[in-house]
Amino acid sequence: MFTGIVTDIGEIVATEKRGDLRARIATSYDPASIAVGASIACDGVCLTVVAKGAEPVPWFDVDVSAETVSKSTLDAWTEGRQVNLERALRVGDELGGHIVSGHVDGVAEVRSVADEGDSTRIVFRAPAGLARFIAPKGSVALDGTSLTVNEVEGDTFGVNLIPHTKEVTTWGRIRAGDRVNLEIDTLARYVARLAEAG
Repeated sequence: MFTGIVTDIGEIVATEKRGDLRARIATSYDPASIAVGASIACDGVCLTVVAKGAEPVPWFDVDVSAETVSKSTLDAWTEGRQVNLERALRVGDELGGHIVSGHVDGVAEVRSVADEGDSTRIVFRAPAGLARFIAPKGSVALDGTSLTVNEVEGDTFGVNLIPHTKEVTTWGRIRAGDRVNLEIDTLARYVARLAEAG
């Protein structure tokens, strides 16, 4: 489990296609604090650490299944790409965002990016089957970042990013047409399921 509060910006330093995708991610996390088998959210996707090291810079490796690649933006991972990272939630940690599983539901497309004062307004188009789970003032995780939804109209929804969020995540480089990993709020999923059953 995660909270959607990004704690590092990693960089893809190598990829290798096998039966699955193997990626090496440079990080500022201390490798001694990372256990092989630990979960780290990478652009919002919960991935398992399969190897780690400290030379020439701290890094960890993850294996990404073909299923995960097909349901996320990880098909675009290339050397040099920056990714949002979050370590798994520990008992007693502060819940600064919302409960995030790291199980991406689909890919949203950035429709527009516009500055509003010091903040940035971004409008997204959600995949058809997921739009109904997104509500004004509700939460979504986009590329692993917990964000509050401002407005919803059909399959589009908007969020505002404050300068701090743009500085400590990869959101400072976002452009119209980009694709981002979308995880809907777990509560919204269960409420909709209960409504269908009732």
